[in-house]
Amino acid sequence: MQPHILLPLLLLLAAVSPRPVLSRRHASPPLATETLDVAASLSRARAAVSAEAAPLHQSAAAVSTEVIGEEHEEGRLALRLHSRDFLPEEQGRQRHASYRSLVLARLRRDSARAAAVSARAAMAADGVSRFDLVPANVTAFEASAAEIQGPVVSGVGLGSGEYFSRVGVGSPARQLYMVLDTGSDVVWVQCQPCAACYQQSDPVFDPSLSTSYASVACDNPRCHDLDAAACRNSTGACLYEVAYGDGSYTVGDFATETLTLGDSAPVSSVAIGCGHDNEGLFVGAAGLLALGGGPLSFPSQISATTFSYCLVDRDSPSSSTLQFGDAADAEVTAPLIRSPRTSTFYYVGLSGISVGGQILSIPPSAFAMDGTGAGGVIVDSGTAVTRLQSSAYAALRDAFVRGTQSLPRTSGVSLFDTCYDLSDRTSVEVPAVSLRFAGGGELRLPAKNYLIPVDGAGTYCLAFAPTNAAVSIIGNVQQQGTRVSFDTAKSTVGFTSNKC
Repeated sequence: MQPHILLPLLLLLAAVSPRPVLSRRHASPPLATETLDVAASLSRARAAVSAEAAPLHQSAAAVSTEVIGEEHEEGRLALRLHSRDFLPEEQGRQRHASYRSLVLARLRRDSARAAAVSARAAMAADGVSRFDLVPANVTAFEASAAEIQGPVVSGVGLGSGEYFSRVGVGSPARQLYMVLDTGSDVVWVQCQPCAACYQQSDPVFDPSLSTSYASVACDNPRCHDLDAAACRNSTGACLYEVAYGDGSYTVGDFATETLTLGDSAPVSSVAIGCGHDNEGLFVGAAGLLALGGGPLSFPSQISATTFSYCLVDRDSPSSSTLQFGDAADAEVTAPLIRSPRTSTFYYVGLSGISVGGQILSIPPSAFAMDGTGAGGVIVDSGTAVTRLQSSAYAALRDAFVRGTQSLPRTSGVSLFDTCYDLSDRTSVEVPAVSLRFAGGGELRLPAKNYLIPVDGAGTYCLAFAPTNAAVSIIGNVQQQGTRVSFDTAKSTVGFTSNKC
Protein backbone atom coordinates (compact mmCIF):
# COMPACT_ATOMS: atom_id res chain seq x y z
CA MET A 1 0.00 0.00 0.00
CA GLN A 2 1.26 3.40 -0.93
CA PRO A 3 2.33 5.70 1.91
CA HIS A 4 0.00 8.44 0.78
CA ILE A 5 -2.94 6.01 1.17
CA LEU A 6 -1.73 4.40 4.44
CA LEU A 7 -1.56 7.63 6.43
CA PRO A 8 -5.21 8.71 5.89
CA LEU A 9 -6.33 5.16 6.66
CA LEU A 10 -4.47 5.10 9.97
CA LEU A 11 -5.97 8.46 10.92
CA LEU A 12 -9.45 7.16 10.10
CA LEU A 13 -8.97 4.05 12.25
CA ALA A 14 -7.73 6.15 15.14
CA ALA A 15 -10.78 8.37 14.92
CA VAL A 16 -13.33 5.53 15.03
CA SER A 17 -11.48 3.27 17.49
CA PRO A 18 -12.23 3.47 21.26
CA ARG A 19 -9.69 5.61 22.99
CA PRO A 20 -7.78 3.84 25.77
CA VAL A 21 -8.47 6.61 28.28
CA LEU A 22 -12.21 6.18 27.80
CA SER A 23 -12.09 2.44 28.20
CA ARG A 24 -10.86 2.60 31.79
CA ARG A 25 -13.44 2.15 34.52
CA HIS A 26 -13.57 4.86 37.14
CA ALA A 27 -15.44 4.75 40.43
CA SER A 28 -18.53 6.89 40.06
CA PRO A 29 -18.38 9.99 42.22
CA PRO A 30 -21.02 10.11 44.96
CA LEU A 31 -24.19 11.90 43.95
CA ALA A 32 -24.36 15.39 45.37
CA THR A 33 -28.13 15.26 45.94
CA GLU A 34 -30.78 13.19 47.67
CA THR A 35 -34.41 12.85 46.60
CA LEU A 36 -37.06 13.79 49.15
CA ASP A 37 -40.41 12.09 48.55
CA VAL A 38 -42.63 14.97 49.60
CA ALA A 39 -45.90 13.20 48.84
CA ALA A 40 -45.04 10.14 50.95
CA SER A 41 -43.74 12.05 53.99
CA LEU A 42 -46.68 14.46 53.90
CA SER A 43 -49.10 11.54 53.71
CA ARG A 44 -47.53 9.97 56.83
CA ALA A 45 -47.66 13.29 58.64
CA ARG A 46 -51.36 13.77 57.93
CA ALA A 47 -52.17 10.18 58.87
CA ALA A 48 -50.42 10.59 62.25
CA VAL A 49 -53.13 12.99 63.44
CA SER A 50 -56.09 11.66 61.47
CA ALA A 51 -59.15 9.99 62.96
CA GLU A 52 -57.98 6.74 61.36
CA ALA A 53 -54.82 6.81 63.49
CA ALA A 54 -56.63 5.33 66.52
CA PRO A 55 -56.58 1.72 65.21
CA LEU A 56 -52.86 2.16 64.56
CA HIS A 57 -52.33 2.75 68.28
CA GLN A 58 -54.15 -0.49 69.00
CA SER A 59 -52.18 -2.47 66.43
CA ALA A 60 -48.90 -1.11 67.80
CA ALA A 61 -49.86 -2.30 71.25
CA ALA A 62 -51.01 -5.68 69.96
CA VAL A 63 -47.64 -6.54 68.40
CA SER A 64 -45.53 -4.98 71.10
CA THR A 65 -44.28 -8.30 72.48
CA GLU A 66 -43.48 -9.87 69.11
CA VAL A 67 -39.88 -10.36 68.03
CA ILE A 68 -38.52 -11.00 64.57
CA GLY A 69 -37.00 -14.33 63.67
CA GLU A 70 -33.35 -13.35 63.80
CA GLU A 71 -33.74 -12.24 67.40
CA HIS A 72 -34.23 -15.79 68.66
CA GLU A 73 -30.52 -16.48 68.52
CA GLU A 74 -29.11 -17.85 71.75
CA GLY A 75 -27.82 -15.22 74.12
CA ARG A 76 -29.62 -12.31 72.50
CA LEU A 77 -32.29 -10.23 74.16
CA ALA A 78 -34.64 -8.24 71.95
CA LEU A 79 -37.78 -6.19 72.18
CA ARG A 80 -39.94 -3.91 70.09
CA LEU A 81 -39.68 -0.14 70.01
CA HIS A 82 -42.60 2.17 69.25
CA SER A 83 -42.84 5.86 68.56
CA ARG A 84 -44.41 7.83 71.40
CA ASP A 85 -47.23 9.07 69.15
CA PHE A 86 -48.46 5.57 68.30
CA LEU A 87 -48.91 4.25 71.81
CA PRO A 88 -52.30 3.76 73.50
CA GLU A 89 -53.39 7.11 74.87
CA GLU A 90 -53.63 7.46 78.61
CA GLN A 91 -56.92 8.64 79.99
CA GLY A 92 -57.44 12.37 79.73
CA ARG A 93 -54.76 13.05 77.09
CA GLN A 94 -56.16 14.57 73.92
CA ARG A 95 -54.87 13.83 70.45
CA HIS A 96 -53.37 16.74 68.56
CA ALA A 97 -55.82 18.59 66.32
CA SER A 98 -53.18 19.22 63.65
CA TYR A 99 -49.79 17.98 62.60
CA ARG A 100 -48.31 21.40 63.30
CA SER A 101 -49.55 21.16 66.90
CA LEU A 102 -47.92 17.71 67.19
CA VAL A 103 -44.60 19.02 65.84
CA LEU A 104 -44.58 22.04 68.17
CA ALA A 105 -45.21 19.74 71.15
CA ARG A 106 -42.31 17.53 70.05
CA LEU A 107 -40.01 20.51 69.70
CA ARG A 108 -40.92 21.84 73.15
CA ARG A 109 -40.03 18.48 74.66
CA ASP A 110 -36.88 18.37 72.60
CA SER A 111 -35.69 21.77 73.79
CA ALA A 112 -35.98 20.59 77.40
CA ARG A 113 -34.19 17.35 76.58
CA ALA A 114 -31.29 18.98 74.75
CA ALA A 115 -30.86 21.53 77.54
CA ALA A 116 -30.78 18.78 80.18
CA VAL A 117 -28.22 16.70 78.25
CA SER A 118 -26.01 19.75 77.73
CA ALA A 119 -26.29 20.77 81.38
CA ARG A 120 -25.37 17.28 82.59
CA ALA A 121 -22.34 17.13 80.30
CA ALA A 122 -21.23 20.61 81.35
CA MET A 123 -21.59 19.85 85.07
CA ALA A 124 -19.52 16.71 84.69
CA ALA A 125 -16.79 18.62 82.86
CA ASP A 126 -16.83 21.31 85.54
CA GLY A 127 -16.53 18.74 88.29
CA VAL A 128 -19.84 19.71 89.91
CA SER A 129 -20.78 17.21 92.57
CA ARG A 130 -24.03 15.35 92.21
CA PHE A 131 -24.56 15.96 95.90
CA ASP A 132 -25.16 19.64 95.11
CA LEU A 133 -28.15 18.94 92.90
CA VAL A 134 -30.95 18.01 95.28
CA PRO A 135 -34.13 19.66 93.97
CA ALA A 136 -35.77 21.95 96.49
CA ASN A 137 -39.30 20.63 95.88
CA VAL A 138 -38.71 17.00 96.89
CA THR A 139 -41.03 16.70 99.85
CA ALA A 140 -43.76 14.06 99.70
CA PHE A 141 -41.70 10.86 99.84
CA GLU A 142 -38.92 12.56 101.78
CA ALA A 143 -41.32 13.30 104.61
CA SER A 144 -41.87 9.59 105.23
CA ALA A 145 -38.28 8.49 104.69
CA ALA A 146 -34.77 9.39 105.73
CA GLU A 147 -33.12 12.37 104.07
CA ILE A 148 -31.60 11.63 100.68
CA GLN A 149 -28.07 12.96 100.48
CA GLY A 150 -27.73 13.32 96.73
CA PRO A 151 -29.34 12.47 93.40
CA VAL A 152 -28.28 10.50 90.40
CA VAL A 153 -28.78 13.02 87.62
CA SER A 154 -30.20 11.87 84.31
CA GLY A 155 -29.83 13.42 80.90
CA VAL A 156 -33.58 13.32 80.32
CA GLY A 157 -35.74 16.44 80.11
CA LEU A 158 -39.40 16.95 80.87
CA GLY A 159 -41.64 14.51 79.04
CA SER A 160 -39.02 13.87 76.38
CA GLY A 161 -39.34 10.13 76.00
CA GLU A 162 -39.88 9.58 72.27
CA TYR A 163 -39.43 5.80 71.85
CA PHE A 164 -41.06 3.24 74.10
CA SER A 165 -40.77 -0.51 74.67
CA ARG A 166 -43.08 -3.02 76.32
CA VAL A 167 -41.17 -4.54 79.24
CA GLY A 168 -42.36 -7.20 81.67
CA VAL A 169 -41.67 -6.17 85.27
CA GLY A 170 -41.88 -8.54 88.23
CA SER A 171 -43.05 -12.12 88.74
CA PRO A 172 -45.55 -12.73 87.30
CA ALA A 173 -44.49 -10.18 84.67
CA ARG A 174 -46.65 -7.09 84.30
CA GLN A 175 -46.28 -5.51 80.89
CA LEU A 176 -45.40 -1.81 81.13
CA TYR A 177 -44.44 0.82 78.57
CA MET A 178 -40.97 2.12 79.36
CA VAL A 179 -38.90 4.82 77.69
CA LEU A 180 -35.71 3.85 75.88
CA ASP A 181 -32.94 6.26 76.93
CA THR A 182 -29.21 6.18 76.17
CA GLY A 183 -28.75 9.30 78.34
CA SER A 184 -29.71 7.71 81.68
CA ASP A 185 -28.14 5.18 84.00
CA VAL A 186 -30.93 4.16 86.39
CA VAL A 187 -33.84 1.89 85.43
CA TRP A 188 -37.02 2.86 87.28
CA VAL A 189 -40.80 2.45 87.32
CA GLN A 190 -43.57 4.22 89.18
CA CYS A 191 -44.68 2.15 92.17
CA GLN A 192 -47.56 1.75 94.58
CA PRO A 193 -48.14 3.21 97.08
CA CYS A 194 -47.91 6.58 95.33
CA ALA A 195 -47.18 9.68 97.35
CA ALA A 196 -47.33 11.41 93.96
CA CYS A 197 -47.53 9.64 90.59
CA TYR A 198 -48.03 11.21 87.19
CA GLN A 199 -50.52 9.72 84.71
CA GLN A 200 -49.39 6.68 82.74
CA SER A 201 -51.00 4.35 80.21
CA ASP A 202 -50.65 1.18 82.29
CA PRO A 203 -51.70 0.52 85.90
CA VAL A 204 -48.99 1.61 88.34
CA PHE A 205 -46.72 -1.27 89.32
CA ASP A 206 -47.46 -2.80 92.73
CA PRO A 207 -44.32 -4.47 94.15
CA SER A 208 -46.36 -6.34 96.76
CA LEU A 209 -47.82 -8.47 93.94
CA SER A 210 -44.40 -9.57 92.69
CA THR A 211 -42.62 -12.58 94.19
CA SER A 212 -39.24 -11.46 92.81
CA TYR A 213 -39.17 -7.93 94.27
CA ALA A 214 -36.44 -7.44 96.91
CA SER A 215 -35.15 -4.31 98.60
CA VAL A 216 -31.49 -3.34 98.23
CA ALA A 217 -29.67 -2.80 101.54
CA CYS A 218 -27.53 0.23 102.29
CA ASP A 219 -24.34 -1.83 102.36
CA ASN A 220 -25.05 -3.37 98.96
CA PRO A 221 -22.50 -2.31 96.28
CA ARG A 222 -25.41 -1.37 94.00
CA CYS A 223 -26.53 1.20 96.52
CA HIS A 224 -23.00 2.61 96.55
CA ASP A 225 -23.18 2.94 92.76
CA LEU A 226 -25.80 5.64 93.27
CA ASP A 227 -23.00 7.97 94.41
CA ALA A 228 -25.03 8.89 97.45
CA ALA A 229 -25.47 7.95 101.09
CA ALA A 230 -28.98 7.00 100.05
CA CYS A 231 -30.23 5.06 103.03
CA ARG A 232 -33.33 4.99 105.16
CA ASN A 233 -31.93 5.11 108.66
CA SER A 234 -34.75 3.20 110.32
CA THR A 235 -34.61 0.12 108.08
CA GLY A 236 -31.23 0.18 106.38
CA ALA A 237 -32.92 0.14 102.96
CA CYS A 238 -31.41 1.95 100.00
CA LEU A 239 -33.23 4.91 98.50
CA TYR A 240 -32.70 6.42 95.06
CA GLU A 241 -33.38 9.75 93.45
CA VAL A 242 -33.12 10.72 89.80
CA ALA A 243 -33.26 14.50 89.39
CA TYR A 244 -33.77 16.28 86.10
CA GLY A 245 -32.46 19.60 84.89
CA ASP A 246 -35.95 21.10 84.71
CA GLY A 247 -36.80 20.35 88.36
CA SER A 248 -38.74 17.14 87.76
CA TYR A 249 -37.64 14.00 89.58
CA THR A 250 -38.40 10.47 90.73
CA VAL A 251 -37.74 9.27 94.28
CA GLY A 252 -38.30 5.94 95.94
CA ASP A 253 -36.90 2.59 97.06
CA PHE A 254 -33.97 0.94 95.33
CA ALA A 255 -34.67 -2.73 94.75
CA THR A 256 -33.93 -5.73 92.56
CA GLU A 257 -36.57 -7.13 90.26
CA THR A 258 -37.03 -9.49 87.33
CA LEU A 259 -37.41 -7.93 83.88
CA THR A 260 -38.66 -9.73 80.78
CA LEU A 261 -37.86 -8.36 77.32
CA GLY A 262 -40.06 -9.66 74.50
CA ASP A 263 -40.19 -13.43 74.56
CA SER A 264 -36.60 -13.74 75.79
CA ALA A 265 -35.88 -15.48 79.08
CA PRO A 266 -36.52 -13.32 82.17
CA VAL A 267 -33.54 -11.44 83.58
CA SER A 268 -33.46 -11.68 87.36
CA SER A 269 -32.01 -9.40 90.03
CA VAL A 270 -31.94 -6.20 87.98
CA ALA A 271 -31.45 -3.16 90.22
CA ILE A 272 -34.29 -0.70 89.61
CA GLY A 273 -35.82 2.33 91.24
CA CYS A 274 -39.34 1.85 92.58
CA GLY A 275 -40.63 5.41 92.48
CA HIS A 276 -43.22 6.56 95.01
CA ASP A 277 -42.85 10.30 94.39
CA ASN A 278 -42.59 11.18 90.71
CA GLU A 279 -43.14 14.67 89.39
CA GLY A 280 -43.51 15.97 85.85
CA LEU A 281 -41.85 13.10 84.06
CA PHE A 282 -42.85 10.83 81.18
CA VAL A 283 -46.57 11.26 80.73
CA GLY A 284 -47.79 7.91 79.41
CA ALA A 285 -44.75 5.82 80.30
CA ALA A 286 -44.51 3.67 83.42
CA GLY A 287 -40.80 4.33 83.76
CA LEU A 288 -37.47 4.23 81.99
CA LEU A 289 -35.13 1.56 80.61
CA ALA A 290 -31.70 3.16 81.06
CA LEU A 291 -29.16 2.33 78.35
CA GLY A 292 -26.36 4.71 79.38
CA GLY A 293 -22.78 3.70 80.10
CA GLY A 294 -22.92 3.81 83.92
CA PRO A 295 -22.71 0.75 86.20
CA LEU A 296 -26.46 0.71 86.95
CA SER A 297 -27.70 0.92 83.37
CA PHE A 298 -29.42 -2.15 81.95
CA PRO A 299 -26.59 -3.11 79.53
CA SER A 300 -24.03 -2.81 82.33
CA GLN A 301 -26.07 -4.93 84.73
CA ILE A 302 -26.44 -7.77 82.23
CA SER A 303 -22.77 -7.41 81.15
CA ALA A 304 -23.76 -6.67 77.55
CA THR A 305 -20.81 -5.16 75.70
CA THR A 306 -22.92 -4.70 72.58
CA PHE A 307 -26.43 -3.48 71.95
CA SER A 308 -28.20 -1.83 69.06
CA TYR A 309 -31.45 -0.15 68.16
CA CYS A 310 -33.22 1.06 65.07
CA LEU A 311 -35.68 3.93 65.31
CA VAL A 312 -38.57 4.03 62.86
CA ASP A 313 -39.97 7.29 61.51
CA ARG A 314 -41.87 8.96 64.36
CA ASP A 315 -44.86 9.42 62.04
CA SER A 316 -45.04 5.69 61.35
CA PRO A 317 -47.09 3.15 63.32
CA SER A 318 -44.46 0.50 62.55
CA SER A 319 -42.24 -0.85 65.28
CA SER A 320 -38.51 -1.51 65.26
CA THR A 321 -36.18 -3.34 67.61
CA LEU A 322 -33.73 -2.97 70.47
CA GLN A 323 -31.26 -5.87 70.69
CA PHE A 324 -28.63 -6.94 73.18
CA GLY A 325 -25.88 -9.35 72.18
CA ASP A 326 -23.53 -9.90 69.28
CA ALA A 327 -23.98 -7.27 66.60
CA ALA A 328 -23.35 -7.75 62.89
CA ASP A 329 -20.65 -5.69 61.21
CA ALA A 330 -21.86 -2.14 60.62
CA GLU A 331 -21.67 -0.33 57.28
CA VAL A 332 -20.09 2.72 58.92
CA THR A 333 -18.13 2.76 62.16
CA ALA A 334 -16.96 5.60 64.34
CA PRO A 335 -14.75 5.65 67.44
CA LEU A 336 -16.60 5.57 70.75
CA ILE A 337 -15.08 8.19 73.02
CA ARG A 338 -15.46 8.23 76.80
CA SER A 339 -15.55 11.38 78.90
CA PRO A 340 -13.04 11.40 81.77
CA ARG A 341 -15.76 12.78 84.08
CA THR A 342 -18.97 10.84 83.28
CA SER A 343 -19.65 7.34 82.00
CA THR A 344 -23.28 7.96 81.07
CA PHE A 345 -23.09 9.38 77.55
CA TYR A 346 -21.85 7.80 74.34
CA TYR A 347 -19.54 10.28 72.64
CA VAL A 348 -18.53 9.70 69.04
CA GLY A 349 -15.54 10.93 67.06
CA LEU A 350 -17.19 13.26 64.53
CA SER A 351 -14.58 14.85 62.27
CA GLY A 352 -16.67 16.82 59.79
CA ILE A 353 -19.85 17.31 57.78
CA SER A 354 -20.34 17.44 54.03
CA VAL A 355 -23.19 19.08 52.11
CA GLY A 356 -23.70 18.43 48.41
CA GLY A 357 -20.57 16.29 48.36
CA GLN A 358 -18.37 19.11 49.65
CA ILE A 359 -16.70 18.98 53.06
CA LEU A 360 -17.63 22.05 55.08
CA SER A 361 -14.96 24.33 56.48
CA ILE A 362 -15.55 23.66 60.17
CA PRO A 363 -12.67 23.81 62.67
CA PRO A 364 -11.95 20.47 64.41
CA SER A 365 -12.45 22.21 67.77
CA ALA A 366 -16.19 22.38 67.05
CA PHE A 367 -16.46 18.61 67.56
CA ALA A 368 -13.56 17.96 69.94
CA MET A 369 -13.62 17.01 73.61
CA ASP A 370 -10.99 18.62 75.80
CA GLY A 371 -9.11 17.07 78.69
CA THR A 372 -11.83 17.91 81.21
CA GLY A 373 -14.56 16.22 79.17
CA ALA A 374 -16.05 19.48 77.88
CA GLY A 375 -17.34 19.54 74.31
CA GLY A 376 -17.50 16.51 72.09
CA VAL A 377 -20.43 14.93 70.26
CA ILE A 378 -23.02 12.68 71.94
CA VAL A 379 -25.16 10.08 70.12
CA ASP A 380 -28.49 10.27 71.95
CA SER A 381 -31.74 8.37 71.50
CA GLY A 382 -33.84 10.88 73.45
CA THR A 383 -32.87 14.13 71.71
CA ALA A 384 -34.78 14.53 68.45
CA VAL A 385 -33.03 17.29 66.49
CA THR A 386 -29.25 17.26 66.05
CA ARG A 387 -27.61 20.21 67.84
CA LEU A 388 -24.38 21.63 66.43
CA GLN A 389 -22.06 24.35 67.62
CA SER A 390 -23.36 27.65 66.23
CA SER A 391 -20.47 28.06 63.76
CA ALA A 392 -20.84 24.47 62.53
CA TYR A 393 -24.58 24.86 62.16
CA ALA A 394 -24.18 28.11 60.23
CA ALA A 395 -21.78 26.43 57.80
CA LEU A 396 -24.20 23.55 57.24
CA ARG A 397 -27.23 25.81 56.84
CA ASP A 398 -25.53 28.21 54.45
CA ALA A 399 -24.29 25.38 52.24
CA PHE A 400 -27.75 23.81 52.22
CA VAL A 401 -29.41 27.11 51.33
CA ARG A 402 -26.97 27.59 48.43
CA GLY A 403 -27.98 24.17 47.12
CA THR A 404 -31.73 24.82 47.37
CA GLN A 405 -32.05 28.20 45.67
CA SER A 406 -34.72 26.81 43.35
CA LEU A 407 -36.98 25.91 46.29
CA PRO A 408 -39.38 28.56 47.67
CA ARG A 409 -38.40 29.69 51.17
CA THR A 410 -40.90 30.40 53.93
CA SER A 411 -40.71 31.66 57.51
CA GLY A 412 -39.04 29.66 60.28
CA VAL A 413 -40.90 27.44 62.73
CA SER A 414 -39.91 27.16 66.41
CA LEU A 415 -36.19 26.32 66.58
CA PHE A 416 -35.97 25.85 62.78
CA ASP A 417 -34.79 28.88 60.81
CA THR A 418 -34.50 27.30 57.34
CA CYS A 419 -37.88 26.28 55.94
CA TYR A 420 -39.48 25.76 52.52
CA ASP A 421 -42.95 25.72 50.99
CA LEU A 422 -43.16 22.40 49.13
CA SER A 423 -46.95 22.31 48.97
CA ASP A 424 -46.95 22.09 45.17
CA ARG A 425 -44.21 19.45 44.88
CA THR A 426 -44.38 15.65 44.92
CA SER A 427 -40.60 15.23 45.22
CA VAL A 428 -37.55 17.48 45.29
CA GLU A 429 -33.80 17.13 44.91
CA VAL A 430 -31.85 18.52 47.87
CA PRO A 431 -28.14 18.61 48.71
CA ALA A 432 -26.84 15.38 50.24
CA VAL A 433 -25.77 15.67 53.89
CA SER A 434 -23.18 13.31 55.38
CA LEU A 435 -21.62 12.96 58.81
CA ARG A 436 -17.90 12.15 58.65
CA PHE A 437 -16.19 10.29 61.47
CA ALA A 438 -12.61 9.94 62.62
CA GLY A 439 -11.09 6.94 60.88
CA GLY A 440 -12.80 7.62 57.56
CA GLY A 441 -16.38 6.46 58.15
CA GLU A 442 -19.10 8.50 56.45
CA LEU A 443 -22.82 8.29 57.20
CA ARG A 444 -24.93 9.67 54.37
CA LEU A 445 -28.35 10.71 55.63
CA PRO A 446 -31.57 10.11 53.71
CA ALA A 447 -33.27 13.39 52.77
CA LYS A 448 -36.23 12.61 55.05
CA ASN A 449 -33.82 12.59 58.00
CA TYR A 450 -32.94 16.26 57.63
CA LEU A 451 -35.74 17.97 55.70
CA ILE A 452 -38.93 17.23 57.62
CA PRO A 453 -42.58 18.38 57.49
CA VAL A 454 -43.72 20.72 60.25
CA ASP A 455 -47.38 20.96 59.24
CA GLY A 456 -49.87 19.18 57.02
CA ALA A 457 -49.75 21.89 54.35
CA GLY A 458 -46.30 21.24 52.90
CA THR A 459 -43.95 23.35 55.03
CA TYR A 460 -40.59 21.57 55.43
CA CYS A 461 -37.65 22.62 57.59
CA LEU A 462 -33.97 21.73 57.86
CA ALA A 463 -33.92 19.55 60.98
CA PHE A 464 -30.71 20.78 62.59
CA ALA A 465 -30.37 23.47 65.24
CA PRO A 466 -27.55 25.57 66.71
CA THR A 467 -26.46 25.36 70.33
CA ASN A 468 -24.35 27.59 72.53
CA ALA A 469 -23.50 24.64 74.75
CA ALA A 470 -20.06 23.06 74.52
CA VAL A 471 -21.43 19.65 73.57
CA SER A 472 -23.07 18.72 70.27
CA ILE A 473 -25.76 16.02 70.01
CA ILE A 474 -26.68 13.67 67.16
CA GLY A 475 -30.44 13.31 67.59
CA ASN A 476 -32.95 10.61 66.71
CA VAL A 477 -34.42 12.37 63.65
CA GLN A 478 -31.06 11.89 61.96
CA GLN A 479 -30.89 8.29 63.25
CA GLN A 480 -34.29 7.17 61.92
CA GLY A 481 -34.15 4.06 59.75
CA THR A 482 -30.53 3.37 60.72
CA ARG A 483 -29.45 0.62 63.09
CA VAL A 484 -27.15 2.23 65.63
CA SER A 485 -24.91 -0.21 67.48
CA PHE A 486 -22.71 0.36 70.50
CA ASP A 487 -19.72 -1.90 71.15
CA THR A 488 -18.07 -0.93 74.41
CA ALA A 489 -15.49 -3.72 74.14
CA LYS A 490 -14.22 -2.46 70.78
CA SER A 491 -15.00 1.21 71.56
CA THR A 492 -16.98 1.72 68.38
CA VAL A 493 -20.37 3.05 67.36
CA GLY A 494 -21.79 1.52 64.18
CA PHE A 495 -24.40 2.74 61.70
CA THR A 496 -26.19 0.48 59.21
CA SER A 497 -28.90 1.89 56.94
CA ASN A 498 -32.29 0.19 56.48
CA LYS A 499 -31.73 -2.45 59.17
CA CYS A 500 -34.84 -2.01 61.31
